[in-house]
Amino acid sequence: MDIAYIPSPSRGVLHLGPIPLRGYAFCIIIGVFVAVWLGNKRWLARGGRPGTVADIAVWAVPFGLVGGRLYHVITDYELYFSEGRDWVDAFKIWEGGLGIWGAIALGALGAWIGCRRRGIPLPAWADALAPGIALAQAIGRWGNWFNQELYGRETTVPWAVHITSSTDGRVPGYYHPTFLYESLWCVGVALLVIWADRRFTLGHGRAFALYVASYCVGRFWIEYLRVDEAHHILGMRLNNWTAIVVFILAVVYFVLSAKKRPGREEVVEPDVSDGSAKDAAEGDEGDAESAEVKAEADPDGETEDDGKTEDDGESKVDSEDKAEAEPTKKS
Repeated sequence: MDIAYIPSPSRGVLHLGPIPLRGYAFCIIIGVFVAVWLGNKRWLARGGRPGTVADIAVWAVPFGLVGGRLYHVITDYELYFSEGRDWVDAFKIWEGGLGIWGAIALGALGAWIGCRRRGIPLPAWADALAPGIALAQAIGRWGNWFNQELYGRETTVPWAVHITSSTDGRVPGYYHPTFLYESLWCVGVALLVIWADRRFTLGHGRAFALYVASYCVGRFWIEYLRVDEAHHILGMRLNNWTAIVVFILAVVYFVLSAKKRPGREEVVEPDVSDGSAKDAAEGDEGDAESAEVKAEADPDGETEDDGKTEDDGESKVDSEDKAEAEPTKKS
């Protein structure tokens, strides 16, 4: 008897003339747009200006893609640098292979650069983006379905994914759709962060820390279902150890941040445009420097104008006294 299952696409790429349209790439692109759209709505709700999220994403997204690819290539180097492999394949990002840990780490660096250029705090921007990033991951995971990769153990559950490809050592059959499990988990993480942010007014990066910690919990158990090749340390997959370490760091940050900076940022972005805030700040610094120079030049606080004013005052008093002392001709 045939069992119910999730069919795999016959191919993960369509050709529009000479242009290849890859399902994996489309999932990544759609995820980025959703993250920026939701992040912009949350940023505006916190008092930010339109366009800021997209401007910073211009820095964060490329850095994130490079970081994700680097993590994948470094942790699975044998796929590209072992005997019989072509190292040029390491640059073929469209064929799949992005590590979320590297994407978040290097993406944060790009976001920091963008935030610094705009003069806004990175933690506040990260809080606004947190649920959007989770949704982007949920959408991006369907790219693995297009590529028939990263599935779990064999199973007979009615939601099993049917793998039909036999390339790269795959064995056709019915497997746990770990891409689907992680996608659904990420949707739950996004909803959790949105709810907690409204309920507890999270700020100073705590919404982002909650996203990271809750994602790590799901990634930990999903890793146990996967059957793809991976490095093991003390009997556990490398990504399991990474999830544990990142989870601990996120929780520690959440707790310490709540103690040192409770509440939420009152102002996330200066209410100015065209860089006038920067000019005003530079002007204030210039005024302060001028005041310091004048103070050093005249430590007693007296200036030529002050002396002139005092002399004028004394002359006026002397004139009045003289006028009272001399009788007028009429008297």
